[in-house]
Amino acid sequence: MSESPASEASVLRRTLDYVGLGAPARRARRDPDRRGDYGVTVAKLHDPEHEVGPLDAAENRRLLRIKLFGATGTILMLVGSLGTGQIPVLQNPVAGMRVLSLPSRMWSTALTLSIGGTIMLVVAWLLIGRFAVGRFSVEVLHGRSPARRMTRQQADRTLLLWIAPIIVAPPLLSKDIYSYLAQSAIAYRGMDPYTVSPLHGLGVGNVLTRSVPNLWRDTPAPYGPFFIWIGKGITAVTGDNITAAIFLHRLVALVGLALIVWALPRMARRCGVSPVAALWLGAMNPLVILHLVGGIHNEALMLGLMLVGIELCFRAIYGAQRLRTPGSWRPTGAGWLLLAGAAVIATSSLVKFTSVLALGFVGIALAQRWGACLPALRGAPIRQWWARSRTTVWALAASAGLLGAVLAVVMVVICVGTGLGFGWTSTLSTGAVVRSWMSMPTLLSVSAGRVGVFLGLGDQTQAILDVVRPLGQVIAAVFVVRWMLATLAGRLHPLGALGVSMATVVVFFPFVQAWYLLWAVIPLAAWATRPWFRIATITVSAIIAIVVMPTSSNTSGVVLAQGLLAGVIMVAVMTALFFEDWPRWRPRRRWSKRPTPEHTDTAA
Repeated sequence: MSESPASEASVLRRTLDYVGLGAPARRARRDPDRRGDYGVTVAKLHDPEHEVGPLDAAENRRLLRIKLFGATGTILMLVGSLGTGQIPVLQNPVAGMRVLSLPSRMWSTALTLSIGGTIMLVVAWLLIGRFAVGRFSVEVLHGRSPARRMTRQQADRTLLLWIAPIIVAPPLLSKDIYSYLAQSAIAYRGMDPYTVSPLHGLGVGNVLTRSVPNLWRDTPAPYGPFFIWIGKGITAVTGDNITAAIFLHRLVALVGLALIVWALPRMARRCGVSPVAALWLGAMNPLVILHLVGGIHNEALMLGLMLVGIELCFRAIYGAQRLRTPGSWRPTGAGWLLLAGAAVIATSSLVKFTSVLALGFVGIALAQRWGACLPALRGAPIRQWWARSRTTVWALAASAGLLGAVLAVVMVVICVGTGLGFGWTSTLSTGAVVRSWMSMPTLLSVSAGRVGVFLGLGDQTQAILDVVRPLGQVIAAVFVVRWMLATLAGRLHPLGALGVSMATVVVFFPFVQAWYLLWAVIPLAAWATRPWFRIATITVSAIIAIVVMPTSSNTSGVVLAQGLLAGVIMVAVMTALFFEDWPRWRPRRRWSKRPTPEHTDTAA
């Protein structure tokens, strides 16, 4: 039964009032300076944290056990990856070696080691969270800060210890690296990687093409020209040597991770969040170790450049120094810092274009410094609109113009300077050929298509995808505008609003991979502190890290079940060895706690 016209009119009236477009008579009855309800719920994600002291001696001993437990897990992953890793079809570096090739000849054992090592890494990450965000039932669940935290140096050393074995491992969980190599080789040979696929540019028998998954052999590059240019330089050094090229690409991913580790604590401190808590949830996240470092994905470089650019911009915007010299348009030191930060963000968008969204929220922050605010744009009578809104409109226009000009200049310089042109703008949707269950529009479309087939209506999946995916992008755009308005109202910090917007984009994105979750998790780690966010993020990160297994299309369910069961048993045994207080260790511990003669003399 449809609603009455009066009811529909009431809904429309409330909607117009909510966005500040209602009739003047209704708006006049309200406070014209009221900020509105934009971002009220999302703002509850953030609550400032206070600094606490370092760990005591007993906690440091437990921390050491957990660090070694996680490192043992990554070592097991390294050994297992020699059989389950994404090893190239040709130029296998361990082929024929008596010891190193054993995992490839014992695939079930390698699968067990890989699964068990992954679970150990996730468990170690969860356990060490006690020394970053606190105990689950005491601090995390109630939104409190722990009594003590590990230091920044302890967090950095733990991360370095955990990723060290992964650095020399084959690519994990994804073969995207081989697409990177083939597309870079096409560019190095003077062809356009945005129109020429590996199959046509290199040939089906080429050593690089052979390792590219069939799905991507006949598709152009979907990545930005800055990343392809880096790959082109790597190809110039390594030629067709796949092992050397993989290692250099992993170094690029490590540079991206180093940028994340540099920027994330600084932004967390700016937002009143513990830097160690932000590092633990963001940079030490198992998805970062498994997919950005292990899988060698260019999201590491994209996110690293984006975060560094945001930090540089925030230093200028929230600093005390003027952005330009009085009486001229010449930038001051802070002004040059702002331009440099915007240029770094623009460069990150030429790795993957998604990060360009950060410029929008930096622009809002800059406009706020110049006097922009949301109340001046809404809630006032029409006759007063321009008088109240002049400053805000000019500030928004100037901010958008400045950052837009920086983006345009960077794009022209990189696209023209690298010789790769602007063809990348036409290949951004190449990944849509993947039907990922993690994408909500795709999942709903595929599910609806299966229901149609079951009902005898035929397979209409592609037709549904063609409608639902664009609709999802429109919905995401509407939400992003809403978060921008909440930022302009002063309700949300620009970094938090960016993280929420990235989460919105991921939810409605046409195709989503496991590591795409980091687009939102890493920025939000420096801002969002409330229990339900941290609990949800920890749970999703742990589950996705374990669920995405190093299997192939021909892995039988029996083999997978055996590997999973054996892996769980192995983790249980290793947990007992590491954390049980075995009787034969107790005398040694008691002896280590006995005071030395020097301490005895001092006490006397």
